[in-house]
Order: sequence, then C-alpha cells, then structure tokens
Amino acid sequence: MKPFPRAEISRSALQSNLVQLRLIAPNSKVMAVVKANGYGHGLLNVAESVGLLNAAETVGMYSGSADGFGLARLEEALQLRDGGVKGKLLLLEGFFRQSDLPTLVTHNIDTVVHHESQLQMLETIKLEKPVTVWIKIDTGMHRIGFTLDQFDSIYQRLLACPQVAKPIHLMTHFACADEPDNTLTQTQMDAFEQRIKGLEGDRTLANSAGTLFWPSSQADWIRPGIALYGVSPVVGDRGVNHRLIPAMELVSNLIAVREHKAGDSVGYGAFWTAKQDTRLGVVAIGYGDGYPRNAPEGTPVWINGRRVPIVGRISMDMLTVDLGANAADKVGDNVQLWGKALAVEEVAEYIGTIAYELVTKLTPRVVVELLE
Repeated sequence: MKPFPRAEISRSALQSNLVQLRLIAPNSKVMAVVKANGYGHGLLNVAESVGLLNAAETVGMYSGSADGFGLARLEEALQLRDGGVKGKLLLLEGFFRQSDLPTLVTHNIDTVVHHESQLQMLETIKLEKPVTVWIKIDTGMHRIGFTLDQFDSIYQRLLACPQVAKPIHLMTHFACADEPDNTLTQTQMDAFEQRIKGLEGDRTLANSAGTLFWPSSQADWIRPGIALYGVSPVVGDRGVNHRLIPAMELVSNLIAVREHKAGDSVGYGAFWTAKQDTRLGVVAIGYGDGYPRNAPEGTPVWINGRRVPIVGRISMDMLTVDLGANAADKVGDNVQLWGKALAVEEVAEYIGTIAYELVTKLTPRVVVELLE
C-alpha cells in the first residue's frame, strides 16, 4: 500500500497546462511561477515537468518547457540551480542583502528591484558582471514597487549604474485581475503603458488572472502561477473551464469504518450528532497535514465514485465522514480530498478560503509523489 496521506502530482497535467497557457498567450514567453515549493507541488517536481532539466518536448508548435521560472526567495532559485535548471530565473521579491548580489551573478539569476534600498546596494558594490534587473512599478497594488512619480528618477539611476545590465526590464502587478469586471486592471495597464512608453526592455504584467481574463495584458512575458497547476484564480470559476487540468490529487485512506447510532455524536466537542443510524468512516488526514481545521460540516470528499460529507471537527491526524447507512466502503479504501474528481476550487469555497492556500499549506507529513 502506498503511504498516506499523499499528494500525487501529475507531470502530464503540468505539461498540458503549460501548452494550454501558450495557446492562450501565443505571443508571450512563459515565466512559470514556482514559489512556495511549486505551490505545494514540489519545486523540483515542477521544474522536472516543465523546466529545462531534460530536453524539452514539443506539442504541436509549442515547447513543453517554460521560458523561465519566477521565485520569491534566493534559496528557491539556488535549489533550482542545484537541481540542474539552466533557464532564466527571476526573484520576484528581489534580493534582501547586498551580499546576495555576487550570488546572483555567479548563478545568473535576474532580480526585481522595487525599493530604493536595493538600488543603493547596487550603486555601492562592484560585481564581476552586471545583474539583470526588472524594475517594478506600482500602478495600483500598493504593496511593493516604485510609484509612478518615483519611476523616472529611479529608472535613470538604474541606467547610470554600471552594475545593472541593459536594457532594464519592466513589470507591474495587478490587484484585482481575478475580478474580471473590476476596472482597476485596465487603469493599471493604462498607467503602466503610459509610463514606460518608448523604453527598451521586456515587459510583464499578467499573472494567472491577467493571462486568462485580460488578453491585452499578456505583453512579452506572462507569469502564470496557480493556473499552471490547473486551478482558476477566480472565485466561482474552475480551471477546467480554461482547459486546464488539476495537477495535484490529495489522497488518503479509510483507517476505520464503524456503525453509528442516531443521537450519537462524534469527535471533539461532540460537535456533530447523527440524525439517523449510519456508518462513519475515519480518514487518515487532519490539520497536522495541512487540511484546514475550520472545514465545516458538509465539506465533501470523494470515496468510491461518490461525494460524502465531513462530519464533526477536523482533528490533528484524522477527519470523519458520513458514509451512509448502506455504505460498503472498507478500511484501506482511497479517499480523495481534492483533485480531478473534486475540484480544489470547490473545496476552498466550502471552507471559505482560496485554492492557493489549500495547495500551499500541506505539511511535510504529506508525501509528495510525482507521477506521469
């Protein structure tokens, strides 16, 4: 029997999603965002599936390999280099210390520059060769990035800095692209284009939501994160609506099946009481594995071709489901918490969160397995 709980990652689904994203944005290069351990799918698993570890496959006219990888931290980028990835890497949060800069040079890693302190570090160091920089413009997210008023002076300082490779690349980030009716995204696009008009360098605006819902934002590079994993970034939507395939199936097993009488409770706090005689199943997964403790009664799981509801509170190592009075399920049967049969977007809606959080919060107790 395979270990459980486990997250089964489909290499073919990741490759198919990459090809589909190229079809959606045919004139853009793809910066596959693999931060947070490849959105919980395993950083090197994703790199092996859509990266440059092996000769890239071709599906029709589209390469089975991403053009680059977006990461949050230098440590993630070094993991990819150590794992054999040769392509473009971009630190989306940039570097944190001046001592990081020689490492970027040694390993050929691009960096975002979003704050004057980073520019000052570049201006006061000597490097063996210049660093490739993407200047981040704050067009409305108001989190990191140079304001529209700051941009011109910062850009000129970067141009004058010998430690910065030319041309300088240009980027922004959307605040509300996952709300297709929100006009802020168009406002951000207009502000970005007006500010960088006539400048050299590659441009990137579109995250997953921008790629799927705002075609005019696709530019030179798209930066798909959650969409690469087969998940829609929009609440109420599904990845399958865009011909994307869920790349993760979170599965476990039944470790107990028991008769349960009407009026009996189950679990901590006697939170749920049966209204009629039934059979309960105990599944080997809980909040210690990253399954949310706040999952409410009725949140579905998939067992033997049907949905069954969670009942009682989620424990650290177990959760309980109502199998029904006539259930024939037995100990050892597989349980899918989310995957192809049960969309992670739907599970997230039951719990009151987003699919991003579910897939990235799995703990090391969950075995991550790469499958074809």
